[in-house]
Amino acid sequence: MSTKVLLITPPFTQLNTPYPATAYLKGFLNTKGIAAAQADLGIDVILKLFSKEGLTLLFNRIEQQTTNHKPQTENAQRITALKNEYLKTIDAVILFLQGKNPTLAHLICSEEYLPEASRFAQLEELDWAFGAMGTQDKAKHLATLYLEDISDLIVECADPHFGFSRYAERLGRSANSFDELYETLQQPYTFIDEIMLELLHEYVFEADAQLIGFSVPFPGNLYAAFRSAQYIKKHFPGIKTAMGGGFPNTELRSLSDARVMEFFDYIMLDDGEAPVECIIEQLDGKRELSQLKRTFILKDGEVKYIDNSGCRDYKQSEVGTPDYTGLPLDKYISVIEVVNPMHRMWSDGRWNKLTMAHGCYWGKCTFCDISLDYIRVYEPVAAKLLVDRMEELIAQTGQNGFHFVDEAAPPALMREVALEILRRNLSVSWWTNIRFEKSFTADLCRLLKLSGCIAVSGGLEVASDRLLELIQKGVTVAQVARVTRNFTEAGVMVHAYLMYGFPTQTAQETIDSLEMVRQMFELGILQSGFWHQFAMTAHSPVGIEPAKFGVVKDSDIVGTFANNDIMFSDNTGANHDKFSFGLKKSLFNFMHGICFDYPLQDWFEFKIPRTKVPHDYIHNALLADETFGIKPTAKVVWTGTTPIVEFFTKSKKGRTFPMAALTFHSRRESFSVQVTEGQGQWLQQLLPKISVTEKPMTFGKVKEDYENAGLEEFEPFWYSKPVNTLREYGLLVL
Repeated sequence: MSTKVLLITPPFTQLNTPYPATAYLKGFLNTKGIAAAQADLGIDVILKLFSKEGLTLLFNRIEQQTTNHKPQTENAQRITALKNEYLKTIDAVILFLQGKNPTLAHLICSEEYLPEASRFAQLEELDWAFGAMGTQDKAKHLATLYLEDISDLIVECADPHFGFSRYAERLGRSANSFDELYETLQQPYTFIDEIMLELLHEYVFEADAQLIGFSVPFPGNLYAAFRSAQYIKKHFPGIKTAMGGGFPNTELRSLSDARVMEFFDYIMLDDGEAPVECIIEQLDGKRELSQLKRTFILKDGEVKYIDNSGCRDYKQSEVGTPDYTGLPLDKYISVIEVVNPMHRMWSDGRWNKLTMAHGCYWGKCTFCDISLDYIRVYEPVAAKLLVDRMEELIAQTGQNGFHFVDEAAPPALMREVALEILRRNLSVSWWTNIRFEKSFTADLCRLLKLSGCIAVSGGLEVASDRLLELIQKGVTVAQVARVTRNFTEAGVMVHAYLMYGFPTQTAQETIDSLEMVRQMFELGILQSGFWHQFAMTAHSPVGIEPAKFGVVKDSDIVGTFANNDIMFSDNTGANHDKFSFGLKKSLFNFMHGICFDYPLQDWFEFKIPRTKVPHDYIHNALLADETFGIKPTAKVVWTGTTPIVEFFTKSKKGRTFPMAALTFHSRRESFSVQVTEGQGQWLQQLLPKISVTEKPMTFGKVKEDYENAGLEEFEPFWYSKPVNTLREYGLLVL
């Protein structure tokens, strides 16, 4: 079966794991019997560049420039002077970062092995952080600095567009006009272009596909996608090219510049499965051009948007399991850029990507693209099917780590997935994005941890109840604090997305928000965070109705190319830009557990208002008990082992009482509880019935079962010390 489609992720996304879009599409095309190949040009270019051969080319090019009297910074001069050290070490370092050369860690950590340039200057500041790091992690961090030094050299002397996880990103950011990008594409090939296009040529020649599809998730992939498509049009004119992904979905919805179609025959919006299938049918002569789905084409010299297919979008249960075949899974490199446990999740280790639910079950946040299908159309996947896909991916990739890439994973579905993982006795680790809502009780967080959940990330956004209401986040700061406490106590790491600069936000609210965040880190209920400055987007409620939020668009002009980020004026709020450095610097220190006692003023070089938040606000919020008894419909699950039961008699004041001792073995220790003989017999028969391998019983049913056994009152027993011990060790109410 000849290859119909070649799916390409252009440089650059992540170094440690493939961006999943092409694997999702290939999995779908498999279900249709359509042959598809895929390539991640990003990792290919990085491996070609960061090799002895690639660095030799780089240094030769720089030497040629130097003879042309091009001046260099002191840092570039140092790296070029150490050329032989870099050539000697590069292949070994890349093998180490691929996990294939672990013993090199000892040599790297000696700090006598790697050549060091300007990136290593920050090491002195971070020496204290390495106390908590193992040799492998420290070596990864040092090797990352080494690669960043080489990256600085590339940017200065060979290709100013270069960046590890983005390429020519500035050209794609809010480019209302195509002029600058188009002009850049008329320039001679850059150093990185040459490497990329040589690799692209091999893929295109080998695949011999009818259609080449580029997935462009971010602005940092855009230039490379256009450059690649341009090359294909010149050297393989018979092949059709297409683009889809996150960037066109959000930025190109009002595309009208016909020059764009010199590079791409088709540009698709939103879910790609049905549009790609329609394009393939059209290429096979089975469908008219006028019958495509959510696709831009060029007709009579003008850009036309066509959505007349008559074919429906596919349900999540029909799209198949992502297929990573063809991607070099053993060649991705794990780096540690910052010494922060959550940030490394994005850059360290290989993750299989899956989605629990399409869209967002909340779908109300006013800063979010809730008018677009990727958020608006909510469709969860059945837990059994999800875990089937997990098992398929483990068999396919040999990796048991999963990143669920949801907008916000639904708590009820997370619970069912966790129970299904435990039923099948799978060994997996996983993490996802959530809303910090009160459904995440202490017991649910413990269940998620038992199933392999290692981390969650979620939006605290602006830690101000007034602004959270304006955002329609559906949470309060106190509620977020209780949820992050529940996850932390269960042993699940928590990362918070933090926002500043929301319309009408005052300087006072920004500082109060920082104080809330400081208290949460000091109490240990947040482990990681990142401040983002608010950006108004065209498809969010704020962008659609700015006046409602007290702001005015700077312009109503709709560009002919990208339209998403909107410049605006907020007459009521503060000058938010100036807060950026202080917010980020304070957070960096809080994440490392230091400087909680610094006055907030110390983080800023200008006068700020004093916080109005009481110093114990979060502490008091955690003390407020929000539990209102147990609903009869709550599910009761036993996640522990089968007990060893011994019956005995206990004497007290001349009377004997028949008793039972139940001994349990957990992973780390053994424990026992003592109850009356009747209660012991009842627990002995109940625990197997409510174990994770069985269908959960409701709390009402458990109570009824207890009373039917003729035992005394249920409530005093349920809240007694023996049952509290069982709850501590895995008796969960969900």
